[in-house]
Amino acid sequence: MKGVMVMKATIVFVYNADSGLFNTLTDIAHKAFAPETYSCNLCAITFGLFGMREEWKGFLETLDNGMEFLHRDELGERYGITGIELPAIFIKHADTLKLWISATEINACSNIDELKQLINSNLGERSDI
Repeated sequence: MKGVMVMKATIVFVYNADSGLFNTLTDIAHKAFAPETYSCNLCAITFGLFGMREEWKGFLETLDNGMEFLHRDELGERYGITGIELPAIFIKHADTLKLWISATEINACSNIDELKQLINSNLGERSDI
């Protein structure tokens, strides 16, 4: 339709970790000393010890969507969503979040390339994103 602007959905990445400085420092130590037991595969794949991996940052810049990044506690505070297995990726239309990529799917990824492929293949299957 000519003249109608369609808003793209926002992709909401939710980490299986809580926000705050103490939690961040604890997560860094956990990733450094016991990475095999770290509980957030989304963090483990996309972040090094001190920040977002450049390859991931570059990939995100190719996506034609708004993005939001939340921790477990922020998901509950902002959207009232609790009790869902994390990490997870949601799609947000207006102020409504809908699960898009589950923890099981994210946890099956072992590197950035697999996660990028998962996101790209799911983008290809949806016309509303």
